[in-house]
Amino acid sequence: MQRNLNILICGVGGQGTILARKLACTAFFSAGYDVKASEVHGMAQRGGSVVTHFRAGSTIASPLIEEGQADYILAFEPLEALRFLPYLKKDGQLIVNAQPIIPTSVLTGEAVYPEDILNTLKAKITGTMVVNGTEIALQIGNIKVLNVVLLGVLAKRLPVSKEKWLKAIAENVPSKFKDLNLQAFEAGYSVE
Repeated sequence: MQRNLNILICGVGGQGTILARKLACTAFFSAGYDVKASEVHGMAQRGGSVVTHFRAGSTIASPLIEEGQADYILAFEPLEALRFLPYLKKDGQLIVNAQPIIPTSVLTGEAVYPEDILNTLKAKITGTMVVNGTEIALQIGNIKVLNVVLLGVLAKRLPVSKEKWLKAIAENVPSKFKDLNLQAFEAGYSVE
């Protein structure tokens, strides 16, 4: 077993960050890791920020990741990637969905959505991986599998076999959505 892994998953309410965390916990646990996870919901039902801390290793004492300690940030939305960037290690990997979700405060004119976030992220973090996850999910036929597409992108870079991930999906997703989610995971896993 390798060193402890710290993964921060962030997005907005309704994007499926909590299911992504559940699938990661199941996959890592079945591979023999000790896992701990915690999430924070900020008005999640209204499109607010949702962040999940996920840690796996031989022995994990706390579920929370300190700033500067995340090996990976998986961001379902660009502004959320920017917001949680301080958690990423100096040599950490950022995987971010390209499609922004404009907050209500921007739509009502109370706030401004920052321009050119993706280029800002790329300038700050070498090797930032921008994924057109929304486009992939729409090609599969359901935007709601965006979370599993992005999880597939991340899973390919982690020390847990693809079979463990597929089994985690089969065990945790309702049977009527299982095939769709398996297809989404495979699509994300194939992204280079």
